[in-house]
Amino acid sequence: QVQLVESGGGLVQAGGSLRLSCAASGRTFSTYAMGWFRQAPGKEREFVADISWSGGGANYADSVKGRFTISRDNAKNMMYLQMNSLKPEDTAVYYCVTSDRMNTLPKSPKYWGKGTLVTVSS
Repeated sequence: QVQLVESGGGLVQAGGSLRLSCAASGRTFSTYAMGWFRQAPGKEREFVADISWSGGGANYADSVKGRFTISRDNAKNMMYLQMNSLKPEDTAVYYCVTSDRMNTLPKSPKYWGKGTLVTVSS
């Protein structure tokens, strides 16, 4: 059974930084792509970033490109999202996700964590 547990959310002022973590268990973590989605209040869930099984490739939503960095540590079954220069519009619940692909995520990933709330004040 795949389990994804996010941590690191909280309240931060605009321009600040946060680092989200995702602890994965339940299968061979290093074989699959992983990533982050987010859902802001009153909006649909949206893709943020994904990273290939090896960590050698990553993709970002245009809205976070240049500010967020995704990474993973397969030896520890961990994935991270370093978020810099945060804006109020980054306020959302952030979800750790994975699926059954090696290099990128599908539009609707199969496995989801419960999410961690990030609030950016202006």
